[in-house]
Amino acid sequence: MLIGYARVSKADGSQSLDLQYDALTEAGVDADAIYEDRIAGTRDTRPGLDACLKTLRGDDVLVVWKLDHLGRDLRHLVNVVKNLTDRQIGLRVLAGQGAQIDTTTPAGRLVFGIFAALAEFERELIRERTVAGLAAARARGRKGGRKFALTKAQVRLAQAAMANRDTSVANLAAELGVKPVTLYRYVGPKGELRENGERVLNA
Repeated sequence: MLIGYARVSKADGSQSLDLQYDALTEAGVDADAIYEDRIAGTRDTRPGLDACLKTLRGDDVLVVWKLDHLGRDLRHLVNVVKNLTDRQIGLRVLAGQGAQIDTTTPAGRLVFGIFAALAEFERELIRERTVAGLAAARARGRKGGRKFALTKAQVRLAQAAMANRDTSVANLAAELGVKPVTLYRYVGPKGELRENGERVLNA
């Protein structure tokens, strides 16, 4: 079965889906089997696409007008198509730069394989830039990574309080401005230091 997906972006003022509906129905998609979104392409939440992906079953083919209407970015696009492929669902693109893609054919799978390789290349570049950025920051005396939830003084206070059996963990956590599960990452139930607590005191 052919299932269609159409999207227009409010951000660029495109409000009409008529062109996409015409192209999809001409390609054999029933008008009642077309899902749509009227939302910016970079938005994480797209209810029409989510519903479309849930509806698709094995041997169905998802048909879109242009490739950029399907994915928020290259990595998201690759992940969506990989998910479709794993479920034995095809993808067919009707126009634009991805018009050669039809994952129900060997040639189409080859073209998409190039996209997947580019996405992997992009991930590696981002990872390398992140590592290089952290190294540069350390060279300047700055340390990257997530900030600790507790200060040294708070860790010492938590140690002393947790060593007292009468201490309410919930009340102590609230006083320190964290959740109990976060507190336990720094100090154990008997006041013993845990990994995060040791890292704070050694920082």
